[in-house]
Amino acid sequence: MRAQRPNPVQWVWYALGGGLPRRLSPWVLADTTGRTWVWRHLARALVQLFPALLLCVVAVPVPLPYRLSAAVGGLLLGLSLSLAYAVETTEHRVVKAGYPPGTSARVRAERAERDRVERSPYRRDGAGSFD
Repeated sequence: MRAQRPNPVQWVWYALGGGLPRRLSPWVLADTTGRTWVWRHLARALVQLFPALLLCVVAVPVPLPYRLSAAVGGLLLGLSLSLAYAVETTEHRVVKAGYPPGTSARVRAERAERDRVERSPYRRDGAGSFD
């Protein structure tokens, strides 16, 4: 059975840093530890950056090329900083969902080890096959 997902309003709230109901805790863990966790983290960062980028493009009284270049620069800087703190941010989300500290790192490490073993040529072809 798959973990229950948040509705769109709950997801936006979650992306902005808000907590979700405890019944969605398994989804939070899956969201922060799945194979695409970094891409999901970046999607949440885009939601957080969007209001500032929109204000930069719409409300600043300078020519459009300046506003667009400022928005792109802000986007790149914001995403860079978000990636720099991705592990800590996702860990905080998992703790907020009710899991003990270190859970997301442990789950990601276990998944990485499982994937490494599954991709091993010895596992795929058998230990005696060197063709």
